[in-house]
Amino acid sequence: MDYLVFSFWFIVIHTGAYTAAGVIALKLSKDIYEGKNRYADFIRDMSDPEESKHVQKLFLPAQLVRGLLMSIVLYPVLGLMGDLSFGLRFFFFAGLMFIYTEISSAVPFPTNIEGFVYMKQRYLKTGPIWKFWLEIIIYSVLFGLLAGALLF
Repeated sequence: MDYLVFSFWFIVIHTGAYTAAGVIALKLSKDIYEGKNRYADFIRDMSDPEESKHVQKLFLPAQLVRGLLMSIVLYPVLGLMGDLSFGLRFFFFAGLMFIYTEISSAVPFPTNIEGFVYMKQRYLKTGPIWKFWLEIIIYSVLFGLLAGALLF
């Protein structure tokens, strides 16, 4: 597959899946994203108009750049991907997104290994972690399904 075509569709799939997962997670987990007493006080408050406007302004450009960078890293394995079944491509892409962008991320966050090591205990409560994981699981599954079906 041509690299530019791959990157284009990868960006579209990433941005669409990430947006859908974020919308669903925000609706189901408002308590971690909105309000003065929210669990995730280290991220912008979506109920604050100024902070929400900042996110809205940068969301799309940030996802386009993220999608491009993630697609470029996969260029060396593109030739191998076409030989895999849909199921293997799904598990590869869903696992890649869940493991590399979440669980094994180098930046400490309450839902990953680095967070478990470096973050204060007050951010490592089990309940809120599952609410964050809801978004990444939805994203990973959507991304895996779409990428597995459409990229090859």
